[in-house]
Amino acid sequence: MLNQISSWLYRHSRIRVALLLALPVLWLLVAYLGSLAIMLISAFWSVDSFTGNINHNFSLSNFSQLISESVYRGIALRSILVALAVTIIDGLLAIPIAFFIAKVLRPKFRNVVISLILIPLWASYLVKTYAWRSMFSEGGVLVWILKPFGLHSIGFGILATTITLAYLWLPYMILPIYAGLERLPDSLLEASSDLGAPATRTFKSIILPIIYPAIIAGSIFTFSLSLGDYIVVKIVGGTSQLVANVIADNVGVAGNLPFAAAMAVLPISTILLYLFLVRRTGALENF
Repeated sequence: MLNQISSWLYRHSRIRVALLLALPVLWLLVAYLGSLAIMLISAFWSVDSFTGNINHNFSLSNFSQLISESVYRGIALRSILVALAVTIIDGLLAIPIAFFIAKVLRPKFRNVVISLILIPLWASYLVKTYAWRSMFSEGGVLVWILKPFGLHSIGFGILATTITLAYLWLPYMILPIYAGLERLPDSLLEASSDLGAPATRTFKSIILPIIYPAIIAGSIFTFSLSLGDYIVVKIVGGTSQLVANVIADNVGVAGNLPFAAAMAVLPISTILLYLFLVRRTGALENF
């Protein structure tokens, strides 16, 4: 019986492939896209202010509140600016680090350095975040470093949130840029040097076009992860609020699921717009 089924599937390759893909596709449609669709639909519901029950009638009140109230517009703008700042900081740090590893460091040491870069990814997310909280707090490491210069710790707020997020997501920017630089032949750099091109011209004309797709790929990770993070701002953000922790507060404390769903439309639409712009540039076609 099993031999007959095996022979039949061997002769019908399309059915064999369909059966292999059935469970993954079902998981994608039901668990991922299905839950996302339910969340988007619930954004058009509302919560009864007296009973606290969810009203399933179609309503645009949640979106009207998001647009009309300046506090939510400020939170949205602040969240996008933080995500952009984290992406820019990680890009500026990752390019020289990746270049040093790929082109300056001896090959036998590269794997060691790459492992050191990956170590933060193995550590607990909360442990890393609380470590930065201890650094920003009074009596922390930053106070010891800045005190001789008459300076103080930056404390908790948007700046501390940006720095912590930049630290957390830096490996996601370094690794694709390093992979892109590995494909850059050393002969191109040597030829540029022999022709007397300055370092800035070499970077602009040779290195940047090679690593540009890698930078875009890394920016997708850093931007989306920063825009959707709510734990860091809770721990080191002080009284600051971003989109993600507003969503978390409405899900947990306030119990206003429809408003949280409406708020979640902002990061989803922003990331989709970012991916659309990236696709229009064609940066990832050859990555």
